[in-house]
Amino acid sequence: MQTNPISAPQVAPEGYAALRGVETYVRACGLPFSLIELVKMRASQINGCAYCLAMHSKDARKHGETEERLYLLNAWRESSLYTPAEKAALAWTETLTSMAQRGSAQPDYGPLRAHFSDKEIVDLTILIGMINLWNRYAVGLYSEQTIAKAEAA
Repeated sequence: MQTNPISAPQVAPEGYAALRGVETYVRACGLPFSLIELVKMRASQINGCAYCLAMHSKDARKHGETEERLYLLNAWRESSLYTPAEKAALAWTETLTSMAQRGSAQPDYGPLRAHFSDKEIVDLTILIGMINLWNRYAVGLYSEQTIAKAEAA
């Protein structure tokens, strides 16, 4: 248990600002906000990041996401609540988030290209990479008290 978290914004403000800059790009890239939050939540589920799950579930609800879709996200393949585009993005999220377990096989862009432009695929890949970084950041640097604050907010 980590009792004295490191404050990255205080210790490495330039590095933290760079992370925030990528996050700003992701928010403005044109992908639907609901898709961004679903991707962030799915990667956070895979990575076991309680802080990110608490934060992004609140953000998603605040912007109109339904409880049912949030509850079923872990079983998105079996649900008709997600669009084909969302399912393609969630599959891509799992592929990139689970590379260590699955290996780095040649990616299949077919399902993605049916719903997304090349720029959107790149933006989706940046989003997935970024949430994986945030998950590691949160798990590595945040304390249980910080997670409790996120859940209470």
